[in-house]
Amino acid sequence: MRTAEFVSPKHADKMCDIISDTILDNLITQDSDTKCLIETMGYGDSVFISGNVISNGIITNEEINDIVNNISGINNTTINLTFQENINQKIAYNQGISIGYATTETFSMMPFEYEIARQLNKFIYQYYPSDGMVQITINGSHIKIVCSFQNSTSAHLSELIDDFLKNKVNEISSLKFQMVDKILNPKGETTLGGFKTNVGTSGKKSVMDSYGPRIPFGGKSFSGKDIYNTDRIGAYMARKVAVDIVKECNLRYAIAEISYGSDNTQPIQAAIKGNEHGINTETGLFLRQISGYDLSPTGIINLLNLENQNYSEISKWGHFGNEYIWDI
Repeated sequence: MRTAEFVSPKHADKMCDIISDTILDNLITQDSDTKCLIETMGYGDSVFISGNVISNGIITNEEINDIVNNISGINNTTINLTFQENINQKIAYNQGISIGYATTETFSMMPFEYEIARQLNKFIYQYYPSDGMVQITINGSHIKIVCSFQNSTSAHLSELIDDFLKNKVNEISSLKFQMVDKILNPKGETTLGGFKTNVGTSGKKSVMDSYGPRIPFGGKSFSGKDIYNTDRIGAYMARKVAVDIVKECNLRYAIAEISYGSDNTQPIQAAIKGNEHGINTETGLFLRQISGYDLSPTGIINLLNLENQNYSEISKWGHFGNEYIWDI
């Protein structure tokens, strides 16, 4: 039995991620050496932004207010960002654990329960571009779907789910579902959503931003963190390594683990484990050290072209399995 969830870009938590990363994009465009930790919280009619920025880039409170309004419709924003000039601090290292995963279960090399939840959410979002959540539980050929979308009717949600399972799910995986249970708008049909109904916080959907609850999680969020921050770029690199090793060694899946210590340019751990096709019959596990990559922040930035990514777009639909450079 496997379960995963996915929320739309208009969910309260996800809007906070997008706001933080839109501010990040603005600063990186001006100064690629920007270092920042930006956190966003929203509820009701207010949004609060806090954090630290070291950059030669400039973003005004008015520009931040416009970003918040464009994403959430909120006009009341409290900004508590500390700005410092970039005093020749080219790289800010930090400690943390990054997990990368890849599997042959789906065409995107993501866990199948996760990918189905994501793609079903995207499919419904085309009809209801508002706050929405999809949670699926798969047990053999039985799938149970919990789905809520602002402005939707339960009857139409049911039709959309049937359409997706009949015509779209085969683009994700070869799974076939014989039994389908639906729990639709369990709190009732509503026109309210986003910050009107939920407290949003950046980073709260970090497991969803990664691979879902079945896969180990490094424990750190991505949004609002710059391209030298190993919480974020270490996870992108770990995904790249996992994808490469699945293809190279014909594995069913691979998990790459990369961990950094403060002020270290290279990781203190870089290892891969996975499951081979019948090679190690005793344990089923394939283990080896990661080699052949420059795992320093500068090396990762150059390999993955991280100075030229749109992080606010990345934060909308999950950071992996969307054909970014670390997915191929």
